[in-house]
Amino acid sequence: MATDSSTVEFILDQLGREIEYRAVKMFGEYALYYGNKVIALICDDNLYVKITEPGKKYVGKYYKEGVAYPGAKPSMLIEEKIEDGEWLDKLMRITAENLPEPTPKKPKKLVLK
Repeated sequence: MATDSSTVEFILDQLGREIEYRAVKMFGEYALYYGNKVIALICDDNLYVKITEPGKKYVGKYYKEGVAYPGAKPSMLIEEKIEDGEWLDKLMRITAENLPEPTPKKPKKLVLK
């Protein structure tokens, strides 16, 4: 089941539509970026945030694991606090701060014919 675009709009609204956040559609689901880092996935209308130790500590009693799709790494499934925009924004920032920088993509080789 693909994620409804209204779910993505709701999550972006909760995050205050800061310029750092953007959602990119991929195969009917969405990757949520903070700057140049993928920090979460929105799949089947659920929010799955990448697990970091500081993020787990911040989430506390609301910590619940889930997988965004079969074969995916476990993520934090955010359900109860999804309507608390300030809390959600802080979790996303903590997550982004504690994820490594993405590896730069190698430029494609130009093939001359």
